[in-house]
Amino acid sequence: MFDHVVFGVSDYAASKAFFLKALEPLGLAVVMERQGGIELSSDGKTSLCLLQTDEKPAHLHLAFVAENRQQVDAFYRAALEAGGQDNGAPGLRPRYHANYYAAFVIGPDGHNIEVVCHQPEA
Repeated sequence: MFDHVVFGVSDYAASKAFFLKALEPLGLAVVMERQGGIELSSDGKTSLCLLQTDEKPAHLHLAFVAENRQQVDAFYRAALEAGGQDNGAPGLRPRYHANYYAAFVIGPDGHNIEVVCHQPEA
C-alpha cells in the first residue's frame, strides 16, 4: 500500500542506531543516507525514512510484518538491546485473530514499534 513512510526524530543518531539494530532481523538495511536523514528498506519497493527534526515528533504506531514468529522474537530481543522499552513481549494476540503473534517496543521518541506475524506456528 505504501511506497514510503517518513517521520521526524529528535535525536537522529540514537534513532538511527535503534532502528538499524531493532529491524535488522527483518532484513531492513540502509538504502540511502544523507545529513540528518536515512532511508531503510528490505525489499527495495517500500521504505522507512527517518529525518532529524527540531520539533517534538508525535508518537506513532509503526507495525512491520515478519515472515515467521522467530523474526518477531529476534526483533524484540534486538530492540531491547538497542535501548527500546518493553511494551508487550512476543506472544499471541487472539483478540485480533488466532495467529496474530506480535511484540511491541517503545523506541527513542516514544514511537510504539510492533512486529507481527500472521502465520501459524511452523
